[in-house]
Amino acid sequence: MDCDSAEDIRDRIDDLESDGTLNHGQATALRAKLAQAERHEAAGRSERAADAYARLIAQVEEWVADGVLTEEEAADLLDCAEDVLDGPDSVGSFAYVSNSDSDNVSVIDLATNTVTAIVAVGDLPFGVAITPDGGFAYVTNVGSDNVSVIDLATNTVTATVAVGDGPAGVAITPDGGFAYVTNANSDNVSVIDLATNTVTATIAVGDSPDGVAITPDGVFTYVANFSSDNVSVIDVATNTVTVTIAVGDFPFGVAVTPDGGFAYVTNTFSDNVSVIDVPTNTVTTTIAVGGGPRGVAITPDGGFAYVANDFSDDLSVIDIATNTVSATVPVIDGPIDVAITPDADFAYVTHFISDNVSVIDLATNSVIATVPVGDGPIGVAITPEVEP
Repeated sequence: MDCDSAEDIRDRIDDLESDGTLNHGQATALRAKLAQAERHEAAGRSERAADAYARLIAQVEEWVADGVLTEEEAADLLDCAEDVLDGPDSVGSFAYVSNSDSDNVSVIDLATNTVTAIVAVGDLPFGVAITPDGGFAYVTNVGSDNVSVIDLATNTVTATVAVGDGPAGVAITPDGGFAYVTNANSDNVSVIDLATNTVTATIAVGDSPDGVAITPDGVFTYVANFSSDNVSVIDVATNTVTVTIAVGDFPFGVAVTPDGGFAYVTNTFSDNVSVIDVPTNTVTTTIAVGGGPRGVAITPDGGFAYVANDFSDDLSVIDIATNTVSATVPVIDGPIDVAITPDADFAYVTHFISDNVSVIDLATNSVIATVPVGDGPIGVAITPEVEP
């Protein structure tokens, strides 16, 4: 029988206990390790889940070495656990960073935290978003009023899409069908059909739209309007603005929780974050953070929001359960944007002033590496974990 989940491993442990090969204590010990792996998987921590599976395998191998189990008795369980541990090969190991002053994108290999490719794009690249299948990156170019489409398999630009004036933020629908691009100088949003890389709709929003995020169900797009101190909510089905929500001073970034319940909006000149209840589109909480909050990203389990504070050179870590700042992470000059790895182990933070990217260990909320990139890095996006 094929093995592709923790449940398959559990079935084999149960079988070995039922036939008396394992006693109850031994089976319980293995189930505890399995439960730990499942908790990490549920929270998106794939590397920690892999460690837990490896510990289970090591325990069984130890029992074989000690004569507690024969190789034949352990073979099916070990094969199953190793199949689940190996899983399908995945991608999801690169960060794409837009360098506004050098008109290119740096590609960082997350395994080594080194730049492995540099991709020339348009003038003053700003925002970056990656398709859910990990196939393409869409990069907004503020200075050339277009979007560069990068084929991630070859790290080459395969298309350039003309949009509005001063494109800044970009977000892609969960089904990979469309990209929503905020045009800061023309006060509207361009909708790009990713199948044809053509603009199929233009939506008027507030003044100087910047950050943009789409709800996980793909139903609504939230746009932070920097100069009108509000957020436009776009119905994706009709591409019309259905409501406008007042927030703080000069909203810049926006991120939606994985459950689709809340949108977190950074307000750059009021030094706080507005929390919007998505079902009612009302601000339910305002959270004081550091100086000049810009980018915001939420961990895959929805537990924390990480906010890059441009003026105070730090990150505020918001506990979403309580909407309080639970930690402050000092970084170097001018943090602008932040992205979190799919396994929730690390955050990557761009620094416009110092031309580099900080790597934050989320387990300790400390900087563990600094990666030099191009000039004036702004946007950052990380490739998703997908099956090939």
